[in-house]
Amino acid sequence: MQSINLTHHFLIAMPAMANTCFSKTLTYICEHNEQGALGIVINRTIDLTLESLFDQLEIPYKNSHRKGLPILFGGPVQLGRGFVLHQPVGKWESTLSANHELGLTSSLDILQAIANGEGPEQILVALGYSGWAPGQIEHELAQNTWLTVRASPSIMFELSPSERLPAAMRLLGIDFSSLSVEAGHA
Repeated sequence: MQSINLTHHFLIAMPAMANTCFSKTLTYICEHNEQGALGIVINRTIDLTLESLFDQLEIPYKNSHRKGLPILFGGPVQLGRGFVLHQPVGKWESTLSANHELGLTSSLDILQAIANGEGPEQILVALGYSGWAPGQIEHELAQNTWLTVRASPSIMFELSPSERLPAAMRLLGIDFSSLSVEAGHA
């Protein structure tokens, strides 16, 4: 199978997606290489806000403008662990740079900075992440499980979670409701 790199791409779940964790999801791929892939679902919220997360973590929250930010279901792996997808990358204790603009940080220092109003300008906070073994995404693409398109930071950071999937589909010139559940090959 041809080698592809989907780092800084969106994975759009096809309507026939059988896995309920990923049904109707838009996933940002932070890293894709020969060891597999790591991504964050960016359009599925959980019943938690940034303010309530800080309360649970006992982090004093001084930055009131983001307190209602919804926390995302990032994926089924390590659901008890937090991840911050952010722009700019900055210098945090544990950051994976998706590219020169976006980072994924899992260390507490970024949350403390956000609470103090000193964190990155653009953030998405998720619990859990999505992971794929080597070759798994390529196999799933061959099975018509996903569509892919280069990621757009404006979709991630400027739109509400419910608007992100339709906006990513528009990048492909497709209306999600017009997709068929049936897969075919020419």
